[in-house]
Amino acid sequence: MSEQKLAVNEYLKTDSDYLRGSIKEGLDTQVTGSFSDGDQQLIKFHGFYQQDDRDLRNERKEQKLEPLYSFMLRARVPGGICSPEQWLDVDKISSTLTTSNSIRLTTRQTFQYHGIPKRNLKTLIQGLDRAALDSIAACGDVNRNVMCNPNPIESTLHQQAYAVAKELSDHLLPHTRAYAEIWLDEEKLLDTETNEPVYGKTYLPRKFKMAVAVPPDNDVDVYTNDLGFVAIEEAGELVGFNLVAGGGMGSTHGEVETFPRLADDFGFIKTADVIKFAEAVMTVQRDWGNRVNRKRSRLKYTIVDHGVAEFKAEVEKRAGVNFEPKRDAVIGDRGDRYGWVKGVDNKWHLTLFIESGRIKDEQGQTLQTGLREIAKIHKGDFRMTSNQNMIIAGVAEEDKAAIEDLARQHGFFGKLISQTRGHSIACVALPTCPLAMAEAERYFPEFIDHIDALQTKHGISEQAIVVRMTGCPNGCARPFAAEIGLVGKAPGRYNLYLGASFEGTRLNKMYKENIQEAEILAELDNLFGLYVQERDAGETFGNFTVRHGIVKAVNDAAKDFHG
Repeated sequence: MSEQKLAVNEYLKTDSDYLRGSIKEGLDTQVTGSFSDGDQQLIKFHGFYQQDDRDLRNERKEQKLEPLYSFMLRARVPGGICSPEQWLDVDKISSTLTTSNSIRLTTRQTFQYHGIPKRNLKTLIQGLDRAALDSIAACGDVNRNVMCNPNPIESTLHQQAYAVAKELSDHLLPHTRAYAEIWLDEEKLLDTETNEPVYGKTYLPRKFKMAVAVPPDNDVDVYTNDLGFVAIEEAGELVGFNLVAGGGMGSTHGEVETFPRLADDFGFIKTADVIKFAEAVMTVQRDWGNRVNRKRSRLKYTIVDHGVAEFKAEVEKRAGVNFEPKRDAVIGDRGDRYGWVKGVDNKWHLTLFIESGRIKDEQGQTLQTGLREIAKIHKGDFRMTSNQNMIIAGVAEEDKAAIEDLARQHGFFGKLISQTRGHSIACVALPTCPLAMAEAERYFPEFIDHIDALQTKHGISEQAIVVRMTGCPNGCARPFAAEIGLVGKAPGRYNLYLGASFEGTRLNKMYKENIQEAEILAELDNLFGLYVQERDAGETFGNFTVRHGIVKAVNDAAKDFHG
């Protein structure tokens, strides 16, 4: 019997000479703004994607021009923390080397640039390097940016959890010198290319996402990650983590063998064993993961196909340590704390709402200039959140007024943020994302205006509802873990999902398929009315839709999500 043919990406990785491919040659070819098909897959490991402006695609085709190619680059910023000096460099790069002249905060606690011409890629990456930043492994079949709760209240615990996130990120970087050679002009060393101790020659079967949560906050949506660590503290000190594994949002419309999934609880591990367990989980996925069908290649499918017990036993065997029983931990709110909050260290922290994470100067809201001016005087750090917001962290009492004055001048305080808007996120989608089937970021503010109006109509404005929108089912804004999830199906059309828990511990389920704005809002209008009449005291909207039988609970994603 012949061996199964692997997915094409597996051959590309094998033949890539540890992620080099012909990227250098493609970079030097200015006849086209594009890379070759194979290199378009490999450049993801270096942190960027090839895109084109889909709004202009047909017009350029008629003019017999190639698509208007550009690149989206995502930085690696473990835990989302950078210094004000780094932010000034990040800002300068966006203003001089991108056509979008904006910065976008992502749902994975980092920033990305859109609209980078190919001729500017190398200069941009070298600029990041001078700021002690990089984009290594921000995309591709590797461990991506490690998220960590940016909680500014429990400062000691946060610092300890952040140190773990940073160690995970650094330890699990690819060892190949390809990035340094291609982008930073470092010499090729002949003896360094024989060993990728964690990844091997073909890296992982698919992307791998990791997060560190500090209860009671779950802003990192820990259960949606391939691997998550829930911090356990005793007397204010970090003692270890509950490890969770097997989460992931992506699916494919109409293909029931694909589905989003939340991670399983595996048990408690000591802080000293975190790296051992992370390596063990990743190498099991490396060796057991599906390399034939990329749609079934994430860790969640490996766990479903082999079973939790078999997977757990193999992880313990490779780690050389057994899991202890899971410790008690309360998973709570996924939102950010807007405005000023005082931490236990007597420093102040200002969380600024940034709609869909887009930092750009516009009429009445000069957000990019505002952050630049704040960075010039701020003595603490900047913390990006996984809700696409920015925390000006570690502000001394005497510096508060100056920081707030700048924030007000530049429009950060100009709009009342409803509870629901403050808990809701959207992906980029059109015009740049090649996978988008419908709008998300550009339409989302208007959609939330409608939701706010409906909540006001029914007298539930104070009730936070987690609403998320994506242009496709790959799920970058984690829509399947939203109380109201909208997933693009076609221009102006979405699948409507309901029933996730407010805390992010239960998936939602499709309620209506392929519907337009008027029908979506009519359905929500009716449901809000029912919610007001028949909810229990303190009951969240997601829990109500399940208890009332509007959708069935998703307890086992493999059986319940489509069933």
